[in-house]
Amino acid sequence: MQAITLAPLREELSLHPGPSLSTGEPSHTLEDPVRNQFFRIDWLTFEILARWSLGNARDIADSVSAATTLAASEDDVMAVAGFMNDNQLLRPDPVASSKTMAARRRAMSGPWHRQLLHHYLFFRIPLLKPDRRLGRVAPAFDWFYSAAFARVTLLALLFGAVQVYRDWDHFSATLVDTLTPGGLLAYAFALTGVKCLHELGHAMTAKRYGCRVPTMGLAFLVLWPVPYTDTNDTWRLGNKRSRQHVAAAGVATELVIAAWATLAWVLLPDGLLRSIAFPLATTTWLATLAINTSPFMRFDGYFVLSDWLDLPNMHGRAFALARWHLREVLFGVGAPRPELFSRRRHVGMILFAWGTWLYRVALFLGIAVLVYHFFIKIVGLFLFAVEISWFVLKPIASEVHAWRALWPQIRQRRRTRVSLFLAALLVVLLFVPMPTRIQATALLHPEKVFTLHAPLHAQVAQLPVAEGGRVAAGQVMMRLATSEGESQRKAVEARIERLRWQGQTAGFDAEQRRQSGVLAEQLASAEAELAALREDAAFFSPLAPFAGRLRDIEPELAPGVWVGRNERLAVLVADGPDEVDTYLEEGTAQGVAIGQSARFYADGLEGPFVEMKVAAIDKDASHTLPGGLWAAQLGGSVAAREKQGIWYPEHAVYHVRFALTGPAGALEGRSWRGKVVIAGHWEAPGARFVRAFFGVFWREFGF
Repeated sequence: MQAITLAPLREELSLHPGPSLSTGEPSHTLEDPVRNQFFRIDWLTFEILARWSLGNARDIADSVSAATTLAASEDDVMAVAGFMNDNQLLRPDPVASSKTMAARRRAMSGPWHRQLLHHYLFFRIPLLKPDRRLGRVAPAFDWFYSAAFARVTLLALLFGAVQVYRDWDHFSATLVDTLTPGGLLAYAFALTGVKCLHELGHAMTAKRYGCRVPTMGLAFLVLWPVPYTDTNDTWRLGNKRSRQHVAAAGVATELVIAAWATLAWVLLPDGLLRSIAFPLATTTWLATLAINTSPFMRFDGYFVLSDWLDLPNMHGRAFALARWHLREVLFGVGAPRPELFSRRRHVGMILFAWGTWLYRVALFLGIAVLVYHFFIKIVGLFLFAVEISWFVLKPIASEVHAWRALWPQIRQRRRTRVSLFLAALLVVLLFVPMPTRIQATALLHPEKVFTLHAPLHAQVAQLPVAEGGRVAAGQVMMRLATSEGESQRKAVEARIERLRWQGQTAGFDAEQRRQSGVLAEQLASAEAELAALREDAAFFSPLAPFAGRLRDIEPELAPGVWVGRNERLAVLVADGPDEVDTYLEEGTAQGVAIGQSARFYADGLEGPFVEMKVAAIDKDASHTLPGGLWAAQLGGSVAAREKQGIWYPEHAVYHVRFALTGPAGALEGRSWRGKVVIAGHWEAPGARFVRAFFGVFWREFGF
């Protein structure tokens, strides 16, 4: 068999020693200085490249097998040759290179709409070539990397954190006060400055280790600007701890800024400098911990973690392993693993891949919603569709395409039939109608309730009815008195008696006979005044508007006790059936009809439930709630917000009333908070989600 001739390597490539791999074998880093790209290669690839000058695959394989303990084959050599060719690391053919490179460029660029999409989703703008300038100024910042500065910064952090904890009310109030247009602008400037210093921290640290920093600039992720620094040259470093220091330098810079800004806010007096320190102290902590340390995106946390675990391209390798595991779980294809890891790392990589996928779905959905609301509606809809299609639907479609390619193998597996059965069962459970149960916070109370209040500051004169006693309609429930009213009544009665006596003796005195008309008018006025006083006194002897039982009498009430104006004294509960009220959101209320059966369970009680049925459903949504007991913040089931003592529901809610069909038992005659369980109509569990989706679709896509 004729030996396969290999194309020569590019002359400018260089090899650097790398760290030992997790298997114990040595590794090397292949550098492409033209494109500033680096490739981690294993021991076998290194031995093959070291003998590349032999020119053909057979000789290279024989030489590697003879000189090392490795068993190399021509296929191994050709695999390396394919890798080198795909990454443009071989010397181009002077005759066919132009056509090959043009074809490769066209394949990489794709059609114009794909280029436009890529430039919308991500592109970079180099702004600086800082390498030479960094080389001159880097020695001036050696103190930043000293152990003494680290200790002082740690002390500043501890002191600032303790002081903020002690003055947390002021700190949190300042945070709320800064949530204004001007405050948000200050946060934007602070975040911009911190991110620039973040990238400078990467660049300075890379320069300290002798690496080149060719460019710094702006990267745009879905049109959102993010500073970036090209530190690819750190892959030349054989010590992975040095690479970790460079990767973590940005986060360390932000933490230093946050520590000293927090201390500055604590120590500085109110003024401009303290106002500047506050956004630096808050935004820096949040931006560092929430964004940069996350390993789910290719930010600093990801590179530190991948280098610490010695797993370059950790995302791609974890995704490949998770896709393999998914296919094995669903179909049992029996394909070999993409990579062999220990049991612990194998499980960890799969969990990491799924965590990254879920994190990215939530993140990209959030970005899509933000883009939708940021632009005009028609453009926002288009960009929203682009985001969802590219970041969510495209990966799913790629995996489904891989399943189609494996279908001849998949269809023959027993596990495939099991997965299809479970999928069909899930569809049945989601879309076959089933009886529904609706739960909500409810209030059981008597149908008629009259609360007795003191009309004015008064004294209890008589308590004719005891706690729980029966009261007939029109019966006096309680007698109150005021010293001022009693003295006025007695004075008017005395005046009436005097005027009557004068009128009766007018016939014996000529002067009184002449004043008889005046006396009659004074008597009529006094009698009218007495009638008004007696009418006012009726307020202090309230009558029962209906028959019932007097409950919840204040335990301290007794004859002679004074009560304040509008003070609650007792509650009259009517003889009659109790009723239950609740509030249901619009989507839930649509599944309730008059006549449906329901049950009421009182909070905090163990015992029988109360049978009832739906009696009425309001046709219009309630704009306010009658009290806070329905609000979710206070243990209710309605999302609501409180403003000036009035509770406003966040979504449309409808008032639903229930009539009892069974005895209330021990709950009768009192108000009880609890939950109502309604036996709803038959509905497919997935229908609610479909209805909600199309409701949002119809609302948002309407013009």
